[in-house]
Amino acid sequence: MDRLFRTRLLFGDVAIKKLKNATVMVVGCGAVGSFAIEALARSGVGHIVVVDFDTVEETNINRQLFATCRTIGMPKVDVAESRIHDISPDILVDKFNMFWDADTDIDLRPDFIIDAIDSVPSKVALAQWAQAHNIPIIASMGAALKTDITKIQVGNLYKTSVCPLAGRVRKLARDAGVADYPVVFSTEKSAPVVGHAKNMGSIITVTGTFGLMLGGYVIDKIIGE
Repeated sequence: MDRLFRTRLLFGDVAIKKLKNATVMVVGCGAVGSFAIEALARSGVGHIVVVDFDTVEETNINRQLFATCRTIGMPKVDVAESRIHDISPDILVDKFNMFWDADTDIDLRPDFIIDAIDSVPSKVALAQWAQAHNIPIIASMGAALKTDITKIQVGNLYKTSVCPLAGRVRKLARDAGVADYPVVFSTEKSAPVVGHAKNMGSIITVTGTFGLMLGGYVIDKIIGE
């Protein structure tokens, strides 16, 4: 038996080989992205690319898988790499400690992209980059100010409703000529903002569910190809 024994029982040897041969890039290693990365690593994806410009802060601990008292102050991509290799030393990890924007380009072409970025312009820039290189992408919409995990679902960006972040992304994406693509979003009405709007309340049950749904979607697509 090995670390993927139970996954192999579920999906079979052919699926395990597909996952091992796949490259998935996760942009944003925070509350949502950390759980997506965890799902990919524990499911046997052989090459994971992590992108984030930020460091771990104490206020991340309530909802981010990579945030602990020990990792405060460390670059999130470094913590992500360490976590992935704790799970499986065989996984190839490429890390980019940077902010993704309209001028970004990297010399890698993954099989799939997971967008777990907070910034709306960055989300649209990443979608443009993915579509320019014919790379499938799935994106997280707003997970903050939510508490009900039963309202979280996968849908197409241009058919989303309720989520304010999705509304802003839709508008900018349409203006930029971005084709429709899948997203994880919540139809739950947002809770009131308490304090500064840039520091919105959030909880791990919701952000973790978002991340696992993103990871699960990509795993299913890789196996199903």
